[in-house]
Amino acid sequence: MYDLPYHKEQNEQVIREFVLQYPFAFLTGCDSENKPIATQLPVFIEDKGGKKVLRGHIMKNTDHHKAFLHNENVLAVFTGKHTYVSGTWYSNPNTASTWNYMSVHAKGTIKFLDDKALEDVLRMTTLHFEDQNQNSATVFDNLPMEFKRRAMGAIVAFEIEIKEMDTIFKLSQDRDAESYQNIINKLREQDEDGRVIAAEMEKRTKELFPE
Repeated sequence: MYDLPYHKEQNEQVIREFVLQYPFAFLTGCDSENKPIATQLPVFIEDKGGKKVLRGHIMKNTDHHKAFLHNENVLAVFTGKHTYVSGTWYSNPNTASTWNYMSVHAKGTIKFLDDKALEDVLRMTTLHFEDQNQNSATVFDNLPMEFKRRAMGAIVAFEIEIKEMDTIFKLSQDRDAESYQNIINKLREQDEDGRVIAAEMEKRTKELFPE
């Protein structure tokens, strides 16, 4: 990642909330031939015994499952909204345009869990995406037993112990106050991605430009 201090998010609660808000992560590693592999799946961050972990589940016997069995080192990438920022919005427009975005990279080691842990992961996942509606027909505990037996035979739960976490919240923090406010104004006129980035920038205005 770009190691620029003004693009780093230092607030652990902000980072945690970001991961919880955008749980659909890219999970990457290398196989036995050192070829890169990747998959996309929802994972959830938790505190466990004083450590931060990610939990989720994947299909068995896929290229990524086999790779993670061979090499426990993985990278999970969480990405949020992102948007184009035109150089014409700066106080000095004779400069390059750029892209504003938010991303969290979590490096760690993966291990696979037993069927009891898989039940816990599936229960947590279905309840989360069904807005904690325990009466939903698709929540794990409400699914037919035979269906659960067949489905669970094809998947496996995992846990990633996070060893290192890095962030890029590239939100024009290196611009002057006039440019910064103008970017916010322009992004408010854009699509949802632009408006979300504008709101994130607005939160940081007073910290960046104290009166």
